[in-house]
Amino acid sequence: MKGDMLVKLYNLPEDKEDGGLTEKGILIKRAIAPDRNSVISFVTDTFGKGWGGECAAAFSRTPTKCYIAVSQKKVVGFACFDSTAPDFFGPTGVAPEFRRKGIGRTLLLKCLHSMKEEGYAYAVIGDTDEASSFYEKSVGAIPIPDSYPGFYQNLITK
Repeated sequence: MKGDMLVKLYNLPEDKEDGGLTEKGILIKRAIAPDRNSVISFVTDTFGKGWGGECAAAFSRTPTKCYIAVSQKKVVGFACFDSTAPDFFGPTGVAPEFRRKGIGRTLLLKCLHSMKEEGYAYAVIGDTDEASSFYEKSVGAIPIPDSYPGFYQNLITK
């Protein structure tokens, strides 16, 4: 499926602090200004300059609109919200060698719970493509009909 998905923030799974990641040596935290350059470098190097730009926007407010996963003082995952548009979740990603450990789901829940605390009732997850089943399973997200290419239709690529 290509397109956006919708999540009911008033019906989220419980936010279990870090999902047991601390025991695995992985810290989940809200990014702060001194983290900015390291986080944006990780995002740009791992996922491309488009996501790097969106991540930079997440650092334009205090508190930031970005959560990160850290292992041995290095960024290994991130999730942003309200960076592309108000009420949008994303971008988000985890380094390939750290996937399938629950990091992505924990970052997702941290962001969505923060959005709920800010007063949003729903969140849009933009252009989910192959991750749609992850969002359905993790937070009960549903497809928004006719939402592709949606908000991202006029992206500059060069």
